[in-house]
Amino acid sequence: MRTLAIAAVQTAPVPYDPEATWSRFAHQVRTVRELFPHVQLVVVPELFLAAEGPLLAERPENWMEEAAVTIPGPLTDRLAGLAMETGLWLVPGTVFERTTDGTIHNTALAISPEGDIAADYRKVFPWQPYEQATPGNRFTVFDIPQAGRVGLAICYDGSFPETMRQLAWLGAEIVIQPTLTTTRDREMELVCARANAWSNQLYVVNVNASDPAGVGASLIVDPEGSVRQQAGTGAEVLVDVLDLDAVTRVRQYGSAGINRPWSQLARYGSSIELPMYGGTFRTPDWLKETAGH
Repeated sequence: MRTLAIAAVQTAPVPYDPEATWSRFAHQVRTVRELFPHVQLVVVPELFLAAEGPLLAERPENWMEEAAVTIPGPLTDRLAGLAMETGLWLVPGTVFERTTDGTIHNTALAISPEGDIAADYRKVFPWQPYEQATPGNRFTVFDIPQAGRVGLAICYDGSFPETMRQLAWLGAEIVIQPTLTTTRDREMELVCARANAWSNQLYVVNVNASDPAGVGASLIVDPEGSVRQQAGTGAEVLVDVLDLDAVTRVRQYGSAGINRPWSQLARYGSSIELPMYGGTFRTPDWLKETAGH
């Protein structure tokens, strides 16, 4: 059985204090390691280490500029040290990333237990017009040995079907989605998380910030669209062991043993015109062996 044990930590930063927030994060990661020794991966909300404040709080001028970091850099060195110390995979929410050309992105990271940057993903769909970060232009997956392939998405990305479909096309079996939602449209995000999991037959781990930074309601959805766990509004940790072979089963035999969308796309996708994408569906390598089923 291929499994991945995760801890989705619904938490809040110390507003506009990255150093205090780092201390909180490191303590939470070490505590997860101590309390749940079987856990392999820890994820926290969007912009946690950037110490973003509550929606209506008084905000320092140009906070995004002030909080931006380089990748790699001192922060990723710290993350590498913590990952090696605890032996954990870390998806430490997102940070404001300053690039060499001066742009700033909202970027998610994955740090391996060996201290390597296994993946970095720049948010393709920032929450415009409110979010000022420069959009990224590619989707990202990475592999966890003996477990499976993981995709990264960030908050508002989940409102665009292209995000999860592309990550699944790239072979993702789990999508980890750090989120910072402070508004009442959280309910629709939960609908999207379930729909994205069901229509792409993968796990979605959507980790929102807790009160007062966000409205909480983090959740874990399985490949058939069922909610395995959902948090309230306060600080909370969702610990779960995800069965990656369930993704294989659902994609082969169908959601509820019925629906097999990937197999159908493999059979007919290349004959469907997709004018908005300027082409047709191309069968990914991982799906070709099931094209006849």
